[in-house]
Amino acid sequence: MAAVTLGTETDGSILCPSSLNSVVGIKPTVGLTSRAGVIPVSPRQDTVGPICRTVADAVHVLDAIVGYDEPDAVATGAAAKYIPDGGYAQFLKMDGLRGKRIGVPAGFFGFPDGSVRQMVYQQHLDTLRRHGAVVTEDLSIANLDVIQNATVSGELAALAAEFKIALNAYLSSDLSRSPVASLAELIVFNNAHPDEEMLKQFGQLIFLVAQNTTGIGAAETAAIQQLDDLTAGGVEKVMRQHQLDAIVAPDSSSATVLAIGGLPGIAVPAGYDELGAPFGITFGGLKGYESRLIEIAYAFEQATKARKPPMFKN
Repeated sequence: MAAVTLGTETDGSILCPSSLNSVVGIKPTVGLTSRAGVIPVSPRQDTVGPICRTVADAVHVLDAIVGYDEPDAVATGAAAKYIPDGGYAQFLKMDGLRGKRIGVPAGFFGFPDGSVRQMVYQQHLDTLRRHGAVVTEDLSIANLDVIQNATVSGELAALAAEFKIALNAYLSSDLSRSPVASLAELIVFNNAHPDEEMLKQFGQLIFLVAQNTTGIGAAETAAIQQLDDLTAGGVEKVMRQHQLDAIVAPDSSSATVLAIGGLPGIAVPAGYDELGAPFGITFGGLKGYESRLIEIAYAFEQATKARKPPMFKN
């Protein structure tokens, strides 16, 4: 419906809706784009990226939004080194798959034999190979079950504390107008306006859990360190061992693997299931791998032409 949109992701919020709505979503390396003005969850994981109809459209938007920004100086300053001279549009190459090394982690493509998704994804892996990519299947990301469990990995503990700190800073900043200036006031506001804020339907458990935190203490520091270790010993290790340009997974199933390390990913339309519902495919990489991911995603998109514009039928 819209030619250009922006999404914000902490863990899945660009890759997931893009996959399930037959559009392209780019989740950039954290800091590649500014988060200034965005309601925060975690400065460690939050990122802003385009959601568009095609890879080319998304890449042109990405070119417009990357770069250093004083209100988000630390993150954008650190990530500026990843931006290539001449921008990202130069990587929209029809032969972008040639010579690329793509890994297929075990534990993501477990669809029933004979199902539409199983057959289509297998065709897509064959397409990657046919267009010159070296595809290695059944790679093991260490501790994947821990990574995918936000309670065990430490992600929930870290995000709750980070959310309170970041939101309080946001609400107490130079907003032109706000009825609340802290998370505590926001909770009170919601309790005073339960119908408008739909408390019965959604509650505010995340707010309450975050409000109960007391900053980045020993437990939170340990949780963040564990997340860093899971990334270093997991996807980063696999990609370096096998000299991969990308990993590939269905829909947004690899979102958490990428999110906890601040790593980039691109979701591209992959097909439609038995009921006609869209599904996608996500290519993820190490920090600063946007150029490689764009080459892969664009060449894949042009080879498959999986997206169908909506028909708007009842």
